[in-house]
Amino acid sequence: MAAPFVMRPTRRRLLAVIMLLLSGPVAVAGPGQYGSAGFELALPGYVFEFPRDHGAHDAYQTEWWYYTGQVKTANGRSLGFELTFFRVGVTPPSRPAETAWDLRDLALAHFAISDISRREFRYHEKLSRATPFTAAARQGSLEMFNEGWKAATRSDGSLQLKARDGGDAIDFRLVSTKPPAIHGQDGISTKGPGLGNASHYYSLTRLVVDGTITARGTAEKCKGLAWMDHEFGSSPLRDGQGWDWFSLQMDNETELMIYILRRPDGKPGPASAGSLVLADGNVIHLKREDIQITRLGTWTSPRSGGTYPMGWNVRIAPVSLTVNVQEKLKDQELITRASTQVTYWEGAVGGIGTFGGTPVRADGYVEMTGYAK
Repeated sequence: MAAPFVMRPTRRRLLAVIMLLLSGPVAVAGPGQYGSAGFELALPGYVFEFPRDHGAHDAYQTEWWYYTGQVKTANGRSLGFELTFFRVGVTPPSRPAETAWDLRDLALAHFAISDISRREFRYHEKLSRATPFTAAARQGSLEMFNEGWKAATRSDGSLQLKARDGGDAIDFRLVSTKPPAIHGQDGISTKGPGLGNASHYYSLTRLVVDGTITARGTAEKCKGLAWMDHEFGSSPLRDGQGWDWFSLQMDNETELMIYILRRPDGKPGPASAGSLVLADGNVIHLKREDIQITRLGTWTSPRSGGTYPMGWNVRIAPVSLTVNVQEKLKDQELITRASTQVTYWEGAVGGIGTFGGTPVRADGYVEMTGYAK
């Protein structure tokens, strides 16, 4: 459980800014294809370029780099982890700074450990002004930090991932075995109707992990697989109750990402979509009608009172994929009062099923929002 948080006046103002940005007016196209807040819209025709697009995109209002994965230690223990860096633009780059102390960006971060073997879950969070001394993300290449938490590109092209809080820590070297998987069509991942209600979104779907993980103060060598999402845009989600997001890494060297944007009645909205990444790295785009998810059970949080789906049958009819997905711990809920002010479930899962008639097993992560106030 996170430590009790006493909100200082400065942090209260920062949180007010976050809530204003997340609930503000929908961006509308204007001269130069910028939204009403002065940030660039995510529009069709965007051409990704790497390593440039691993870095920050200050022209867009909201951006995150999101790492999840599961590892096994040398002693056979199983653990999952999440490390996410958020950038929220407050002042667009086109607006001249009045003073050196103008607030340009907020930097937020979440770090969680799912200690599957011990049946324990802990999370930590940060909220900072973006400055060269507190938190920053470089443009043009992957290099960012929020206080002591860090993600960066090493000289050999691999990635470094580090975080420490209390008795929990990760220190990983990540090697991608596939090129970036671009989601959506024509350079955008659509999130709703209207021009610019979208994001630019890609993933590194198979990252080989080698390093050290620390849980409750005990450090152990470990190996495993991780997943990285990077998404940026300038339009908040407006309609519906929230989303259900799945990432699955299967033992036939394929990966599946799907997200369901739920309408007010709980049914999948038209922008729900996904991607199947084949063993050779090619990406098959999935539309809402390609995806069928049946909930198998529920779990009610004793802290937030939110009731979450727990256990899912996932069917992707066009490729004859069926997987029963099960949580590895029920309580993997984050109540982020000290940063994003969002209560959500983010947890390690496993799956078993068939792909084209051949048995497959999978590990992955599921994220669910909108089930708790």
